[in-house]
Amino acid sequence: MNIQKLLLLIFCLSSSLFQAQETFNISGTITDAASNETLIGVNVIIPSQSTGVVTNEYGFFSIKLPEGTYTIQISYLGYETISRQINLTKDTSVNIGMTESSENLEEVVISEDVEGIDIESPAMSVNKLSINTIQKLPVVFGEVDIVKSLLLLPGVSNAGEGSSGFNVRGGAADQNLILLDEATIFNSSHLFGFFSVFNPDAIKDLKLYKGGIPAKYGGRVSSVLDIYQRDGNSKEFEAQGGIGVISSRLLAEGPIVKDKGSFLIGGRSSYAHLFLKLTDNENSAYFYDLNTKLSYRIDAKNKLLFSGYFGRDVFSISENFENTYGNTVLNLRWNHLNSDNLFSNLSLIYSDYHYGLQLNLVQFNWDSGIKNFNLKYDFNHYLNDKFQLKYGLHNTYYEFNPGEIQPTGEDSGINYLKLNNKYALESALYFSAEHDISDKISAEYGARLSGFFRLGQDELNVYENDLPVVYNESQDIYTEATPIGVQTDSRSKVIASFLNLEPRLSISYKLNENESFKAGYNRMTQYLHLISNTSSPTPTDVWTPSGPYIEPQILDQVAVGYFRNIDNGKFSLEVESFYKKIKNRIDYLNGANLIANNAIETAVLNGRARAYGLEVLLKKNTGKLTGWLAYTLSRSEQQTPGRTANETGINNGDWYNTNFDKTHDLSLTTSYDLNKKWQFNANFVFQTGLATTYPTGNYKYMNITVPVYSKRNSNRLPAYHRMDLSATYTPNKKGNKTYESSWNFGIYNIYNRKNAYSISFRQNLDTQRNEAVRLSLFGIIPSITYNFKF
Repeated sequence: MNIQKLLLLIFCLSSSLFQAQETFNISGTITDAASNETLIGVNVIIPSQSTGVVTNEYGFFSIKLPEGTYTIQISYLGYETISRQINLTKDTSVNIGMTESSENLEEVVISEDVEGIDIESPAMSVNKLSINTIQKLPVVFGEVDIVKSLLLLPGVSNAGEGSSGFNVRGGAADQNLILLDEATIFNSSHLFGFFSVFNPDAIKDLKLYKGGIPAKYGGRVSSVLDIYQRDGNSKEFEAQGGIGVISSRLLAEGPIVKDKGSFLIGGRSSYAHLFLKLTDNENSAYFYDLNTKLSYRIDAKNKLLFSGYFGRDVFSISENFENTYGNTVLNLRWNHLNSDNLFSNLSLIYSDYHYGLQLNLVQFNWDSGIKNFNLKYDFNHYLNDKFQLKYGLHNTYYEFNPGEIQPTGEDSGINYLKLNNKYALESALYFSAEHDISDKISAEYGARLSGFFRLGQDELNVYENDLPVVYNESQDIYTEATPIGVQTDSRSKVIASFLNLEPRLSISYKLNENESFKAGYNRMTQYLHLISNTSSPTPTDVWTPSGPYIEPQILDQVAVGYFRNIDNGKFSLEVESFYKKIKNRIDYLNGANLIANNAIETAVLNGRARAYGLEVLLKKNTGKLTGWLAYTLSRSEQQTPGRTANETGINNGDWYNTNFDKTHDLSLTTSYDLNKKWQFNANFVFQTGLATTYPTGNYKYMNITVPVYSKRNSNRLPAYHRMDLSATYTPNKKGNKTYESSWNFGIYNIYNRKNAYSISFRQNLDTQRNEAVRLSLFGIIPSITYNFKF
């Protein structure tokens, strides 16, 4: 049965559920009453029917009910709950503006029905942090950071202080799909990992999917971080920002046409390098970025949105070295209400990650990067209050520039070199259903059919027996194969193709109003590979597509969990266990040369990976003291066996710990509201040290000491731990002035723990003995930031 017939069958079965009684739609958009900003994930509940929906990414909802009179309850964290009675005798549209709550948290009453929607929902392995929560957390240098905040959640970690990217459930950093307004971000870090590229003032909503990933997402095998920017205030002009120790930010928003169109524009920049100039230090490191959003409602059924992001990092050493890298993304979207129960979104997206290097000392420039053009057409079909469909078509064209070297002077000893550009096309068709099967059982199920087509390029090496890596049995080593020819194809020719069906299933069984068990399975395929032999991505890393010699990564993950609301929602408990395995995870040969390698297939072998663990999240949701305790017990391993019985593989074909394996990962995050002026926050982090490889001995060859290393990642760095504190002071408003301000005081690593970033070994010149040297990046760091809004 093909997918079109399956979609038709599901539609017919679901449409028959209410044939016995005439039904009508209640639909509409939920917004912030003060700004007209659409709100994502608002609960729209019909208590008398024990049913409800949540608003989608554009604030839209639709629910089909039999004719009658109903009370709908609309609730959203931080906003006043709204109850409205509707006499449903025809299809009805209700656009509702919500008002922010002015009550203290302990005074807010959360009804069982509202909390029960999370218990009933089949969604699992999903974490969501509000921007208000993120802005309260203590962070290094006082810069609010979305990615660093995610590290306080179970199952999420990174490769250490000052490392870019993040790891989810034992996966590599390149296995995370990072979306900003649906556009792919290929590098989420500023200043080599010290900051993230996301300006918190511009962000409206974020979700991290660790498992049970909906069918609309694809292309990565570890997680999806889905971030949406705010649309901007269409009622009145506003501005906000902050001035910190090493960086500042400013964001402005307002109406283009009142109540119909809005703009948002925000920028950030660091300026610590300016202080270096005062000390005659010619080195420099800084970043800047720009967020923008335009929104215009044409009529009740059509809305246009344009969003963009531009960011750059600049790192230079004297006048001899300059490194520039960053992301550029643009997205034009059309929201269309096809009918009261069918919502569509058409997106045209451009994404570009560029890396540039200028070496004046040897007179050459290096440029590399990846571009993609993405067309997406997504539909939300609200068939009735028990059944919803989501389906769509995605198509992405890629252009990979592995590198280009250009001499910059006549005296340059470098010759011009252009690595072969690579091209690919990735397409996907998906559908998923959200189905309330009974009062106790609900499910989300679907599938994604993905195809990847590697297109022709100027030169492609051909190898004997199609083996770009040769095994030397006498020396027990792998070496690069010598090409026996070169193949040249036009870009219109498909030189390799892959087709994969990716089923997804999440199911929830409600024990009672406060407890449920959930289980999920998902298969995902990743066709892009980040070429890097470091534990943390760096700007010099390059992306390469699957094709001849490199297979796509394929994930299978299962997860089960127990979820409970305690004491009427004041506390919540989430316990999940997961197991996942990945086929075709690339591994690197010992001593592999990855930089400016025009035949990267000669440096890698296809292996496999696995990860499994237990996650616990205990949250206190109300009261003056709120926060959470997150704990993860996990294992992440990789194996690359020999391709034949005669080959030993990498690490003798044995499983070994990945660079981001951490047995124990614990974090405690708290927030205390002393009064309306003062709020205090703290977090404590403890993690098992990262896996690494130490030398076990050495020998001398021609007066050169050569170390002998143990098996891959059989050793560990010392355990990592630290505590951070912060306090926020908010002065009272003076009169009727709209100006608001606050001061944030923070101390990162308050007890000055010298956590090991790495440990290297060297020979002491005085004693001639070998010694271990610990490199630590951060000690105690105080910070102060002034935030304002008007």
